[in-house]
Amino acid sequence: MRTLPDGLQAHLDAGATTMCHCWRLTRNDGLVLGFTDHDHDLNFDGTDFIATGGFEKTDMVSGLGLGIDNLDVAGALQSDRLDEDALGAGLFDNAVVEIFTVNWQDFSQRLLIRKGNLGEVTRSGSAFGAEIRGIAHELNQPQGRLYQYICDADLGDSRCGIDLANPLYSATAAINSVVDNRLLQTSDLAGFTPDWFTRGLVTWTIGGNVSTAMEVKSHRVEAGIAIIELWQPMRKPVLAGDTFTIQAGCNKLYATCRDKFQNGLNFRGFPHMPGNDFVVSYPNRGETRNDGGSLKL
Repeated sequence: MRTLPDGLQAHLDAGATTMCHCWRLTRNDGLVLGFTDHDHDLNFDGTDFIATGGFEKTDMVSGLGLGIDNLDVAGALQSDRLDEDALGAGLFDNAVVEIFTVNWQDFSQRLLIRKGNLGEVTRSGSAFGAEIRGIAHELNQPQGRLYQYICDADLGDSRCGIDLANPLYSATAAINSVVDNRLLQTSDLAGFTPDWFTRGLVTWTIGGNVSTAMEVKSHRVEAGIAIIELWQPMRKPVLAGDTFTIQAGCNKLYATCRDKFQNGLNFRGFPHMPGNDFVVSYPNRGETRNDGGSLKL
């Protein structure tokens, strides 16, 4: 049961109200942004809530049990703090979202009506749509370790133990020429065998995409030139002379961990677990030998 602040219930009972909604987003890097559907900027709890037109939201529905309550918010990218590049770079992924209903004439009369995380964000031109997931969505996330064939650690983390600063597993390169924002060519990686960086990660250090990262789909070498294909095109144009760091790829198989990284002792999967053939197998009856004995299979 929610307890309304002093005066808020009386204000609601009066019939004519001065209520509005405020959204507060807290990104994983600690940046806090505030927005409101009121026609003037508001401030409370140390947060500036900027009046941003064009927001549309669906009805908020809550229910008993562990079902996930979702809310969709749509709007225009009219704030210089909520731009398409920031959304595309993933800076708002899983950001904490708090939604308040506020009496804009008396900020003490406010109520937190929903708290969750920013889910899927879709963009179309200068417009965006965002899904706000209730806190129950955390119950859908895997907890602990998974009993699976492949490794569940990330390359270079504390459980893996690989030092990505080792020049065997990372390199810095500059772009020689660009086919498009997804297909890159460089001569600085020609010393690495093909597929060494497949499933790796490119992080840009100079250029329009600086500080953003993208996974590597494939790595091949042709006539001394390394060709890096990314899973998705970069949002900003990639130009000759742009530089990036790239880390070796790992397909999370035991043979790769043992042979490519010499790290088999830290493998975090179960390479000897029984497969589907073992699960569906069944005992066979013994066959009869010519001499009348039985042959165990």
